[in-house]
Amino acid sequence: MEKKGFHRKLAAILSADVVGYSRLMQDDESATVETLESYKQAFFDLIKQHRGRVVDSPGDNLLAEFASVVDAVQCAVAVQKEFHAHNAELPENRRMLFRIGVNLGDVIEEGDRIYGDGVNIAARLESLAEPGGICVSKTAFDQIETKLPMGYEYLGEQPVKNIAKPVGAYRVLMEPRVTVAGAKEEKPSIPTWRTKRVLTGALAALIVIIAVGVWNFYWRAPKIEPASKEKMAFPLPDKPSIAVLPFVNMSEDPKQEFLCDGMTEAIITAISKVPTMFVIARNSTFVYKGKPVKVKQVSEELGVQYVLEGSLQRSGDHLRITVQLIDALTGHHLWAERYDRELKDIFALQDEITLKILTGVRVKLAGGDVSVAQKDADRYLQGKQGLDCYLKIMEAGGYIRRWSKEGCNLARRILEETVSMCPEIPSGYINLGWVYHHDYFLGNTTSPQETIEKGITQAQKALAIDSKSSEGHTVLCALYSIKREYDKAIAEGEMAVALNPSDAGALGLYAESLAVSGNPERAIPLIQKALRLNPFAAAGQYNIFGNALQFSGRFEEAVAAYKKAIQRAPDFLWGHLMLTANYGRMGREKEAHDQAAEILRIKPDFSVEFFNKTSMIKDQAEKDKIMNALRNAGLR
Repeated sequence: MEKKGFHRKLAAILSADVVGYSRLMQDDESATVETLESYKQAFFDLIKQHRGRVVDSPGDNLLAEFASVVDAVQCAVAVQKEFHAHNAELPENRRMLFRIGVNLGDVIEEGDRIYGDGVNIAARLESLAEPGGICVSKTAFDQIETKLPMGYEYLGEQPVKNIAKPVGAYRVLMEPRVTVAGAKEEKPSIPTWRTKRVLTGALAALIVIIAVGVWNFYWRAPKIEPASKEKMAFPLPDKPSIAVLPFVNMSEDPKQEFLCDGMTEAIITAISKVPTMFVIARNSTFVYKGKPVKVKQVSEELGVQYVLEGSLQRSGDHLRITVQLIDALTGHHLWAERYDRELKDIFALQDEITLKILTGVRVKLAGGDVSVAQKDADRYLQGKQGLDCYLKIMEAGGYIRRWSKEGCNLARRILEETVSMCPEIPSGYINLGWVYHHDYFLGNTTSPQETIEKGITQAQKALAIDSKSSEGHTVLCALYSIKREYDKAIAEGEMAVALNPSDAGALGLYAESLAVSGNPERAIPLIQKALRLNPFAAAGQYNIFGNALQFSGRFEEAVAAYKKAIQRAPDFLWGHLMLTANYGRMGREKEAHDQAAEILRIKPDFSVEFFNKTSMIKDQAEKDKIMNALRNAGLR
């Protein structure tokens, strides 16, 4: 009879650990701990993106569960590709390799914990995996064999510790589909005459299949289920609306993810500068990265009519890019193209695709210029190092978005090398500005104020090269707000939004500069627009919205915004902090005390004085009201 509180369920279990962890700790304990925390945070993020949950993560081990085996294995592959790219930047003796095992099995659940053979088998499979590899059970393989485009190698029935029967195991090859049979799966020999006849028939069949495939691709696009306006999470905008999905990396090298992401971002940036277009922000479309989503789902969740899909394959200096634009409301392909170009043509290609999109959605340019990539091409292409600089900037951007100390350190090293190689490229300085911005908030500095000044200097260098860079003005807006130079922050935010009205990041930071400087009513419509362009915005954006509402006295509405921020990031200190104050100002004492407990859970040494010193709020009277509410909630 099972103990009260237990119940059983079927779950996909992912187990992982670090290879040679003891050696790494012995070599450099502090560096290993910092690297591990960075890797684990990336692991946590990918688990969440793939709809899983972390059950436990002691030391170098990690245990997670998923409702779907497909999600679990996709997560494992994404993790290994991410870490492979990251390890390439580290000395060999500092690289951190994970082994991952995935099993589908019955588990016992008690509260947030899970136990049983289903978990134990996943842990044993992990030990069978190669460093940087993935091993799955036969039960898991049966679920993914026809669903994921990976290859698998059968390892046979493996005896595992404390499990009565041997476990069928497969190695995930993370390459195009091919299942390699193990030694047990021997086949009888086939006479030569029969082999030739079979090969002849197979060749004929293959020709027919290829012909049908080509006909389908070029003449009859696959049927797509139309999206429903009634089921959309947001009303359709009154102008053409589009979501550009992350380009899929078809190259064998996982480092080409940076190039794929750069291509996606360049197209989003170019289209967003067209006033007659509504373009979903990068943060929201990249939620779908690595997931087999349907156009219908994307359209309905983001509230857009058009969806762009693409893939990129790089071989040396050659690129192959496929792109298709889909009208989600009708399910029709408006166009599909394949481009075979040299890497040096990437800027012209980005602009060509952008113009093709605008033509496809029937947007006419009235004297506008969308050649965002090509206008910088001359800078990038000066000298043979230009393309290298472009690729380095793409790579550094990926590290910056990790929001980790290690990511910032890697990005800084790459960008400092880049600006010395290509000092005429503004985006190198812009990205360095963001590195210093992140350093400040991550505590990755011994002199916070000096760090902010360094960031401002980098942004100013970018604007000296291109005064119309909305990205440069956006960085300055963020940094001047931190310095509490409110007038400068507002001016930079206003300029950034004027140059790119559909940049959700610029809108959000401009709104923040207005809210903290005493203009919350002006901030509200700006942050609302930012959140519509970025429905899956990070916690910080919703916190800006909550602050603008609270400072305007709209406390009830602010609660919903803060809860969204906390939903996005449960350990987001400032979300809990401002919600505590908001509840206190509403007279909801119990909720305020509950949130105060969350603040102390996240930051045990929290003090009201910490808020007073770090808050960017200009109006001391407003700050005093918040601090009184925090004290009334039991904080000191």
